[in-house]
Amino acid sequence: MPELKEKPTLADFQRYVSDLEVERGFADQNAKDKCLLLGEEVGELFKAIRKAEGIAVDPQSKIGELGSEIADIFIYLCSISNRYEIDIEKAFLAKEEQNKKRKWVI
Repeated sequence: MPELKEKPTLADFQRYVSDLEVERGFADQNAKDKCLLLGEEVGELFKAIRKAEGIAVDPQSKIGELGSEIADIFIYLCSISNRYEIDIEKAFLAKEEQNKKRKWVI
């Protein structure tokens, strides 16, 4: 089983997710498959937020914990990024440089 080092970087998380996918038999899923799964997880996060905010939810519906749902989304983001060889940290920093130049109106 892959192990994540103490105080991992984003690159460490991406490698870890890649290794887990190989171990668990998910490495052959394509980006489209992962995007569909990510969409499901986002829906589960929305349900968890509804519950946390006191908004009515179907009592028969299985609702996960917020942290768990956010972690699932992060795993799928790493997985999709890996399929396109995108370094999330570099992509984030580049995007923030663009955002710094934008005018934000509230």
